[in-house]
Amino acid sequence: MTMISRRLASALFLIAACAGAPWASAQNSYISKAAITSVVTTEQVRAELLAWAPDGVEPGKPVWLGLQLAHIPEWHTYWKNSGDSGLPTLLQWTLPAGVTAGEIAWPTPKKIPIGTLANYGYEGTVLLPVPLTVAPGFNAASLDVRLQASWLVCKKECIPQEGEFALKIPARSSTGSSSSLFAATFAASPQPLAGTGSRVEVSANTIKVSLSGLPAGIQGKTLEFFPETGSVIEPAGAWQQAWQGAVWTAQVPLSAQRTESPRVMPVVVALDKTAYRVEAPVKGDWPAVAAAATVPPALEAALKANAALGASPTGASAQPLTLIAALLGALLGGLILNLMPCVFPVLAIKVMSFAKEKSRAARLTGGLAYTAGVVLSFVALGTLLLVLRATGEQLGWGFHLQSPAVVAALAFLFTLIGLNLAGLFEFGSFLPGRVAGLQAKNPTLNAFLTGVLATAIASPCTAPFMGASLGYAVSLPAFQALAVFAAIGVGMALPYLAASAVPAVARALPRPGAWMVTFRQLMAFPMFATVAWLVWVLGQQSGIDGAGALLALLVVMALVLWSLTLKGRSRTIAATLSIALGAFSIWAIGQNVIKPVEPPAVASASGRWQAWEPGRVDQLTAQGQNVFVDFTAAWCVTCQYNKKTTLANAEVLADVDAKNVTLLRADWTRRDPAVTAALAQLGRNGVPVYVIYKSGRAPVVLSEILSVGDVRAELAKL
Repeated sequence: MTMISRRLASALFLIAACAGAPWASAQNSYISKAAITSVVTTEQVRAELLAWAPDGVEPGKPVWLGLQLAHIPEWHTYWKNSGDSGLPTLLQWTLPAGVTAGEIAWPTPKKIPIGTLANYGYEGTVLLPVPLTVAPGFNAASLDVRLQASWLVCKKECIPQEGEFALKIPARSSTGSSSSLFAATFAASPQPLAGTGSRVEVSANTIKVSLSGLPAGIQGKTLEFFPETGSVIEPAGAWQQAWQGAVWTAQVPLSAQRTESPRVMPVVVALDKTAYRVEAPVKGDWPAVAAAATVPPALEAALKANAALGASPTGASAQPLTLIAALLGALLGGLILNLMPCVFPVLAIKVMSFAKEKSRAARLTGGLAYTAGVVLSFVALGTLLLVLRATGEQLGWGFHLQSPAVVAALAFLFTLIGLNLAGLFEFGSFLPGRVAGLQAKNPTLNAFLTGVLATAIASPCTAPFMGASLGYAVSLPAFQALAVFAAIGVGMALPYLAASAVPAVARALPRPGAWMVTFRQLMAFPMFATVAWLVWVLGQQSGIDGAGALLALLVVMALVLWSLTLKGRSRTIAATLSIALGAFSIWAIGQNVIKPVEPPAVASASGRWQAWEPGRVDQLTAQGQNVFVDFTAAWCVTCQYNKKTTLANAEVLADVDAKNVTLLRADWTRRDPAVTAALAQLGRNGVPVYVIYKSGRAPVVLSEILSVGDVRAELAKL
């Protein structure tokens, strides 16, 4: 039995026998133990932060940092242009004032064939060097560096990974232990050439690259070719090269999914370990591409059709999604959010308080406060999402529930509310007199906070019509994007706001009485049902140990609350023992709640559902295969409903078999930049998303709420 397993067994035994402490400190306790060092090791990659400052850290002197990635055999990460699939490694630095980091000086990649596709990346060991600029006046004794890095490592499957690194560099002495590694990297990196006379000539289906000024030592040799600009050529396409005297030329096919039309193309040509970089101006006009540069042309028809509210998207042409249509879709999606099972428990609280209130003015004030809480919370979440995406984070709607810590915190909160509704304790008994009085005297504040809570739990439930609006919103200017998020909030709060303003609704409500005590206790059970769902979600993220640890800590919290309701000396003894035992429980099993679960292996080809991975759809469609992709997450209630009903329907599965459709499932339960990027290509920013692919036609994006009839109708068209 492992040490963690022994701790888990001991903790569960003691919890069952006695009491404990709330989970509130579990996350901080775990984080404080997680040391941030210069080395992060996963099963596929050993990542190390290195530094080279031969003359110390001084203005005008060379100072380099570098992330070294050592891959196990057959695994690779990606260059700045990843090719047909993949994502480049991202580095986010935290440096002291007066020191700034430049861009990665990307080493020369290699072409990595993947089936019928090709990627550009690195195998073995690679160092990604980054130059630092030290401003005049920097006089600190040391240079403290922190790095947040994320990379996508792939074999046949792809695994997004990340790490936090820290390094202290003495400012007044040389750091030369890594000099040979940096020197070797610089020697193998592309050397810049003026390339006077070089150019790229554009035609309908190809580009002709002509490079002048290449060294005599490589003239007449066969060279490797890597364009720095992605989404222009077919990396795996057949191409020809030739020498015309001292000028190297290449005919390279344009990508059918081209999204870029650069006026200058930086390209790298390489021979063995020698490489050169030339910025070649583009001559001629690029063929037309989709209006939105970030959306591949093959997806344009599907995106336009998806803009039609509620219609099952097809490849037919339609008007592009406008801001007004996005606002209407967001408003309607917010209205439908009230029907989602993840929102109902919170609304039950408002229904109960609404029934108590007889004053029309007080009801209207509460309705306005609840609306303000919902709308401002949606705007705040939207702002956070836009800010993080602007800094390079690959995030989408519902991103907060991709964190096990947030899921556990919500489970803690809903358990607390459920125990309160069940009558185990009253909040007023634990609050100072002034705070309790403030709570009683300010029902408006309570209504506002209920709106905030409703938003937190509702946001992962992407209702119909919201998907296209959210995907469109992230491409808008900030003010217009936030207007879309605000429209979702208005739609969600509208029924309660209308009820609070219409006297007929108030007259229809039953009069207050003893029944409300029973109703209050009954409302505890939807809260506990929500907790059960959250524990299941966390189990998908942190495994069975994480779910078990969370359940144990929730029991500890309940026991602590119970001990605080006792009177006299028994309260002191019981509370002291339970809190002490709870501290032990957090130490023993708290880390299990937020630890990552081992990534699942890719499903075998014999299974009905296979794991989605970047480039997999292109591979299958190139072989003439029809593909159905389910973008899903454990915390998405709509996803689980569709999975258990329509996607498990015998008639649908029979049609899938008859049409030879490969079923792929893209799991977004935990943060996955590759899935986020795929959703963005589809113009979406949340799940569920269901897409049918067929070679030679535009992808078909289905409605978020699947019906057997709609799915069978689309399958019949294959």
